[in-house]
Amino acid sequence: MTARLLSGSVIALLLSAPSAESADRDQFWPQWRGPLFTGAAPQGNPPAEWSETKNVKWKVEVPGLGSGTPVVWGDAIYVTTAVPTGAASGPHRFTLLAIGRKDGKTLWQKALREEVPHEGHHATNTFASASALTDGEHVYAFFGSRGLYALDLKGNVKWEKDLGDMSIKMGFGEAASPALHGDRLVVNWDHEGESFIVALDKRTGKEIWRVPREEKTSWSTPLVVEHAGRAQVITSATSRVRSYDLATGELVWQASGMTANAIPTPVHADGIVYLTSGFRGNALMAVKLADAKGDITSTPAVIWRYDRDTPYVPSPLLYGGALYFLKSNSGVLSAFDAKTGTRLYGEQRLEGVANVYASPIGAGGRIYVAGRDGAVAVVQQGPEFKLLGTNRLDDGFDASPVAVADELYLRGRKFLYRISTN
Repeated sequence: MTARLLSGSVIALLLSAPSAESADRDQFWPQWRGPLFTGAAPQGNPPAEWSETKNVKWKVEVPGLGSGTPVVWGDAIYVTTAVPTGAASGPHRFTLLAIGRKDGKTLWQKALREEVPHEGHHATNTFASASALTDGEHVYAFFGSRGLYALDLKGNVKWEKDLGDMSIKMGFGEAASPALHGDRLVVNWDHEGESFIVALDKRTGKEIWRVPREEKTSWSTPLVVEHAGRAQVITSATSRVRSYDLATGELVWQASGMTANAIPTPVHADGIVYLTSGFRGNALMAVKLADAKGDITSTPAVIWRYDRDTPYVPSPLLYGGALYFLKSNSGVLSAFDAKTGTRLYGEQRLEGVANVYASPIGAGGRIYVAGRDGAVAVVQQGPEFKLLGTNRLDDGFDASPVAVADELYLRGRKFLYRISTN
């Protein structure tokens, strides 16, 4: 681990100091799972109805392939993609695009690396499945084994970091995104080789600390939360769930792991963290941070669990005091009271939405669930299930929806859509 250059109290003060972007982030979508990292857009109120001929403000083709969720700041949308060059040897250009919110026109695009990937990916994955993220001053694009890049908002590369090559289970490909908190970027590098978690200075890319992990491949993006004056990095994986001190990398607490192929990102609110997974088993665990110290596996820090109908690929949504999640990769929705674990409803089938990789989002008192076949179900937020309708477009969606103001952005396999009434 990198030696500490500052005292713990000074580091904690720096990490908790208000950032320049804090006043703006709630109105945008700066990272995977949105401004609150819960899947909810606190200021979003997009339409509930659309089609190819209704409420589509614009529709633009995105070159290459990628299933990373777009991020939005100011007047720009940032999208990662891997564009085949067409050469027989199979190289791709790993590219970040900035697209204008107003008209869908490309503001700039930057090919950050061109190479032949050392491994392939699952038929439903891509070489650009991680989401970009931004603090309003820089945008960070992560392509896993192809590197992490920091660019200014005009597309100029400020630094880049190569963390090596991942060896992924079954050749399924890479997907986890970094997390950004204060002045730090955190990358969880779980694979079939030597796994680790690393914190980087967002201004320079310099490593602040690196901690080895006894884990095989996971695809879960780390969650950073602040509790009792300490920022924690929480990771979900098959062997163990762990929390690290963001300042130092020190292990804060740990618990028994999730199911195999851990993918969903944890969510947090009101001092409680929720972790889910659902491949060859079902796991949901709610952890009260005030009581989480050491090994919490069989302690009161785990305030409730559930072992049915949990998600495989989609992450859960924490919205309006309720935890919403899908069954495996299907359009079957459950809702629980987040604090008590009381089931509000369960196994509600979303009409027209059969197979789902995208994570649900919440905005304007509604829940949006995008299906792989182009259908998006809209559900009323609340303790009783009410399907408001199902909308269909001429594309399929693996990237999660994004809500900003009265706009909904849907990144399909081919097109990026802006859904709005004006």
